[in-house]
Amino acid sequence: MKPLKRIAITGGSGQIAYSLVFRLAHGDLLGLDQPIALHLLDVPEGVAGLKGVVMELDDCVFPLLKEVKVGSDAEEVFGGVDLAFLVGAKPRGPGMERKDLLADNGKIFVEQGRALNRAASRDVRVLVVGNPCNTNCLIAMHHAPDLKREQFHAMTRLDQNRAVFQLAHKAGVGIEEVSHMTIWGNHSSTQVPDFVHAKIRGKAAFEMIKDRKWLEGSFIQTIQKRGAEVIAARGKSSAASAANAAIDSMRSLWTKTEWFSAGVYAKGNPYGVREDLVFSFPCRSKGQGDWEIISGAAFDQFLQEKIAITQKELEEERDLVKHLLKGT
Repeated sequence: MKPLKRIAITGGSGQIAYSLVFRLAHGDLLGLDQPIALHLLDVPEGVAGLKGVVMELDDCVFPLLKEVKVGSDAEEVFGGVDLAFLVGAKPRGPGMERKDLLADNGKIFVEQGRALNRAASRDVRVLVVGNPCNTNCLIAMHHAPDLKREQFHAMTRLDQNRAVFQLAHKAGVGIEEVSHMTIWGNHSSTQVPDFVHAKIRGKAAFEMIKDRKWLEGSFIQTIQKRGAEVIAARGKSSAASAANAAIDSMRSLWTKTEWFSAGVYAKGNPYGVREDLVFSFPCRSKGQGDWEIISGAAFDQFLQEKIAITQKELEEERDLVKHLLKGT
C-alpha cells in the first residue's frame, strides 16, 4: 500500500466540495491503490454541516479513505496536506462591484496562503477554484513565501472542458478526438478559448470546422458565458462540472499530460505576458506535480487582440489588490 496522501478542500460544506469529496474518496484523482485522508475546512458556522458530510463518507465505506478531518482553523486543517483545493470564496452578491468582491475574497486568500506556508507539506500542490481564481491564486502565493510559485495554480480546466465539448459537437466527432485546447488569460468573460491551435482528429480545428465566423463569435461567447447560462437554467452554479474539472486539473499535474490549460505564475513565460500575473497558458506535465509552459504557439491578429484584453483585466485586478501582495 502506498503512503497516505492528505488532501485539503476549503469551502467544505459548499456545493463544489460536496461534488468533489466523494470522487476523491473513491480514488478518481490519485488512483484505486492510493489511500487518502480528507481535510475539510469551512467557516465556523459551516462545520456542523461538515459533520453530516463525514457521516455520508463513513456510510459509503470507501476503502481508500483512511481519515477525515474537519475544522475552521486553516492552519490546523492544512497540517501536512499534499494537495489543496481552495474552493471556498465569497460569491458576488447583487450590486457588488468587482473591486469589492476582490477585496473580500482577498482577505480569505491572504489567510489561507499564510496557513499553507506554515502547515502544509513542502511539496504541496495548490489549485485555486474560488473566484476570481487567477487573482486569488496570486494573493495566496504571495503569502506563502516558503513555497514555490510553481506549486500554485488557478483553475481554467472547466473552460477547457467546455470548449472541447463545443468543438466536438460542432464537428460531429467524439470528445476524445479534440486535443491541444487552450484557454488563455483570466477565468472570466474575457478568457480566450483558442481554436487556432486546437486540433480535431489531428488536424487544425478551423480546417475541420470551416466556419470562422462561428469560431470567432458563438464558440468563444458560449465558453465565456457558460457559467452564467448554467445558473440561469439550473438556478445554481455549475458545481459538479467544476468539481470534475478540479480533479482533471490535479490529475494533469500528477500524471504525465502533454497539453492542458492552467492559470500559473507568468514569470519567464515565452509569450510576452506581464510576469506578475497568474495567467492561463498551455502547459505540459511530467507528472508528480511538475509542469512547464508550452512554447511556440504563434498568435494571429485575432488572438493577439483577445489576449491583450484578458491581460488588461488581470492587470486591473492585480492593481485592485496590490495592497494585499507582498513584495510589490
